[in-house]
This record gives sequence, structure tokens and C-alpha cells, in this order.
Amino acid sequence: MRNLLFILLIIISSTIVGQNNRKEQWQSDLQLYHQQLENRHIHLYNKIDAQSFEEGLHSISSSIENKTDWEIIVELMRLTRKIGDGHTSVSLANWETHYFPIEVKKISGQWRIVKTSEEYSEILGATLEKIDGTDMTMIENKLSKTAQFVENKYSEIIRIGEYLPLSELLHALNIIESNKEAKFQFVSAKGKKQKVLIKSVHKDELNNQIFKQIALNIPEIVKPANVDFEYLWYTQVKATKATYIRFDSYPKFEEMVPFAEKLVEFLIEKQSKQIIIDLRNNGGGDLYIGLVLANALNLIDGIDWKNGVYVLSSNSTFSAGTSNTALFRELLNAKIVGTPTGSNPTGYQDMDEFILPNSNLRITYSKRLFRIQEVSTEGVQPDIFMNYNWESYSKGIDHILAEVVKMIHQ
Repeated sequence: MRNLLFILLIIISSTIVGQNNRKEQWQSDLQLYHQQLENRHIHLYNKIDAQSFEEGLHSISSSIENKTDWEIIVELMRLTRKIGDGHTSVSLANWETHYFPIEVKKISGQWRIVKTSEEYSEILGATLEKIDGTDMTMIENKLSKTAQFVENKYSEIIRIGEYLPLSELLHALNIIESNKEAKFQFVSAKGKKQKVLIKSVHKDELNNQIFKQIALNIPEIVKPANVDFEYLWYTQVKATKATYIRFDSYPKFEEMVPFAEKLVEFLIEKQSKQIIIDLRNNGGGDLYIGLVLANALNLIDGIDWKNGVYVLSSNSTFSAGTSNTALFRELLNAKIVGTPTGSNPTGYQDMDEFILPNSNLRITYSKRLFRIQEVSTEGVQPDIFMNYNWESYSKGIDHILAEVVKMIHQ
């Protein structure tokens, strides 16, 4: 009996020590989070006042013992959102996470499955209605307060879609019962309701999955077989004197210079009159590298600089992509076509980061204030508003790009 009691005492004391260590580690990280953001962020209290921020941190710190690690993270994500800029965030990149192998986008007012692993290919194109009995209105509401890298209402809807497949987050938000699997309820294109049990996959295993997706294109634009970058390339628009430039991300400065030089040669050779710069999927980078491209384009006298330059933007145009959208309007006299950008042209940008040593959370923050527009707006507002519609999207037709090509023919 004494031996049994002794063992029980060891177990109890070990549990208490473990709980105390966990609490101390989280409190240390939260203190460092506070100190580093105050020291490094260019203007931490531009949206939330210091007292409210400190009260929020104290609330998290005082409830550590009653919350799981993921519940603590959710509270920290919500507090970080109140700082109010898209470059200040709690990044989960260093954490062990699992995802449901689907991609969702809100198109024509409905959450649609636009990409899924081959195992669940029957739901491609379906409308997502519920997850484990929780309807999408409630899910959208919960994720809207938690999702990171949000700067305006346009990026919020994009980030909701990006965070929705993260199983641990859905579990911490009490949306799903288990982070290993969940029952998704859909309505098919033919109006048939279906429930599918989907298993989550470790983030490192996602690349091993075979995916099917709805890819958008138009016959007038074909990606060349050999390109220098998958994220930055150009081609002639068929049956026109226009050149299409796909600009999803930024190379290094020393890579952009020769790319721009080859582009200039191409434009001269093809006697291009119009330019379409597609920034709809540009997640950001170095805006000054984008200006190298603008400088090169400006050398071509044959371009119709009065009416022939178009820039495509979307809610998924972020950071440097947003800045370059606004700057291309000014420097290249471009017409902006699409939807407002997901970040603001005037605001806190230029991201850096630090790591919380105990939790290993990556915290990002803004170092600079950019004033790209004289008048501050929620996203760069397009000259011609044009959003995706499901009728075209479901058929793989990029009707926005198709409409711009029509404008060129006019």
C-alpha cells in the first residue's frame, strides 16, 4: 500500500510540475510577444490602445491552466487581429498542423470546392454548407475573428477560405469534434445534398496527394513551354498586338533585370500595342523589384500609353502586389480591372518576424508605413469592377481576362 501511495504522489507531483512549467513557458512567451512587438513594430497602437492590448494579454495569461495550447493560440490570434494590419500576425508555420485536402473559395456568394484530393474528387465544384453540423455562416463568423494576415474586408474573405481546412483550428473553435476527421455537407451542382467524411492530412503529406482542381484559362492565352519562372512569365495574346504578363511573385533583383530586358525585346519584336499585367494572385514580395519591370516597360514607345495598359487585381493581391497595382496605375497609366486588393496601398507594411522560444510560434510585424496613395482606401479600388461568377468559373473560363481581351479588340 505504501508503495502504491508513493507512486501516486510521484505522479501527482510530476503532473503539477508539468502544469507549472507549461504555465511559466506560456507566460514567458506572452511577455516576450508583448515586449518585442512594442520594440519592433513601427506603430503597434495605431488601432488598439495600449491598455486594451495589455488587458487582452492578461486575460490570456490568467487562463492558461484552463485552456489547451490551441485554445491559447486562438485567443492570441484574435488579439493580434486587433492590431489591425495585414503584416502583423501569429504564424503557424512552425507548428505541427493537419489540413483537410480541399480548397474553398467564396464565389457568387457560395463557398465552393475548387480543389480537392483525388480521393474526394466527387465534391469538386460542390457548395459547402456545413462541417460537423455547423453551418457555414457560423464558421465564417468564427474564422473572421481569428484568421491572420487580414487588412480589410477583401482579404478577410480570402483568409477565411485559407484557414478553413486547418483541422486543429476548427477543433479549437468548437466547429468539429475531432481534428482527425469531420463530416462535410455539400450541395452538388445538380442540387443533390451529400455528406462526406473527410480525413485530415499532416501538412508535410499534402504534397504527396494527387489533386484535382478547377483551373481558369482562355484560349487566347497559352503559357509558353519554357519559362524562366513559374510565377512570372509573358506571352502574346493570340490574334492581337497585346502581351500578357503573369506576375504572381517576385524574383530577386538580379533576376528581374535580365527578365525585363528579354521582355522588352519580346515587346519590340512582336510590335506590341497593349499590355495586360495580371496581379490577381500576387501575394507580395519586394515592390521595388516591381518598379524594375515598370521602368523597362516605359522604354517601349510603341505601346498605346493612353488606353492600352491594363492591370488585373483581386482580393488575393497583397502587400507589394497591392503597392505595384497602385503604382502601375500612376506610372504606366494603367486601367485597374477586377476587385479591390486584399491589402491597403497606404498602411503598415514591410514584414519581419521573431520566434517565441517555448511555443515556437512565429510572430510577424510591420516595420514601415507606406503612403502609396494620396487618398487612403480599403484596397486599391479598380477602375473597372469585375468579379468571378460561378457560371464561368465552374467551366474553367477566366471570364475577367476574356473581357479584358475583348476591350483590346474594341
